[in-house]
Amino acid sequence: MRPATGVGVDETRLEPTAQDLRVLTRMLGRPVRDVVEIPARCVCGNPLVAATAPRLSGGSPFPTVFYLAHPGATQAASRLEAAGVMAQMTERLGRDERLAAAYRAAHEDYLARRERIGRLAGTGEVPEIEGVSAGGMPVRVKCLHALLGHTLAVGTGINPLGDETLEAVEASWSPYRCACDPAWRDQD
Repeated sequence: MRPATGVGVDETRLEPTAQDLRVLTRMLGRPVRDVVEIPARCVCGNPLVAATAPRLSGGSPFPTVFYLAHPGATQAASRLEAAGVMAQMTERLGRDERLAAAYRAAHEDYLARRERIGRLAGTGEVPEIEGVSAGGMPVRVKCLHALLGHTLAVGTGINPLGDETLEAVEASWSPYRCACDPAWRDQD
C-alpha cells in the first residue's frame, strides 16, 4: 500500500519535521507522542492530521492512527457531533446497503494504512486493537473527528462519512483556507 497522501501533501512531505512536532504540541496543548507522518497539511504548511504509531512508546495501543490535530477542524467536528449528526449517519448505515458497504471498505482501508504506519514505526503487531479501526467503523459512527482525520489523510473517495463530514464543516472550517494561529509557528 502506498503512503497516505491527503490534503496539502505529497509523498515527499510526509515525514514530520521538528517544527511540525512543535506546532502539533502547541495545537494540542500537550507534547505529541509517536508521530510517524503528517498525512494532511493546511495550505500554510501546518499539520492538520498526525499519523501516530498504533502502539505508543509507553506500550499503550493507540487505534486512532489519523489523529485530527487542528483546533479549527476539531471544533467544527465537535459542533456536528453536538447536533446529532453521528446518530443520523448510523441510522443511514442501517438502511443504505451501498453506504454500509463503502463504510466497511473504509474500515478495511484504515486497518491497512494503520498496519503500514505500524511497520514504519517499528511497533510490530498490536493484537489488542486487531480489527478495530476508529470512529465506530465499520458498523456505526461514534467519532466524527476520526472520520474527518481519515478523509483528510487519505483524500476523498475512500471514507464516505468522512467525506460527508468534510463537506459539512467547510462553511466554518476548510483545509483549503488557513485558520492557523500564527503563535503555533516556530518563534525560536
